[in-house]
Amino acid sequence: MADSYRSEYVGFTVTEVSREYRLRVTSMGEEARNFTVAIPNKAFLARQVRYQDAPDVCFLKLQRALAAHAGLQGTRLTVTASELEEYRESHAPRPGKPRPRYPIPETAKPQAT
Repeated sequence: MADSYRSEYVGFTVTEVSREYRLRVTSMGEEARNFTVAIPNKAFLARQVRYQDAPDVCFLKLQRALAAHAGLQGTRLTVTASELEEYRESHAPRPGKPRPRYPIPETAKPQAT
């Protein structure tokens, strides 16, 4: 199923209660279907999700919905707290694996006077 359609990010809108991400799905020979995937504002404020991760979270939510219901027509989906937790756990840094440290170039170091 993943190879038979293409999804693209169209933009987002901030409402009083959520951030709504607009996604468009196109399939060969079919008319485009528009979806809205909402993440509650309180999830951002509680640091359950980062703003930069939100589009990826929405793509995954839509991908799962389409896998479960291939003919799903444009609709509004809402990301749940358990889905945000699952996303965070699956994208958490691996313990024991240090982050790479890059050397500071000599030209960036302060000059002694």
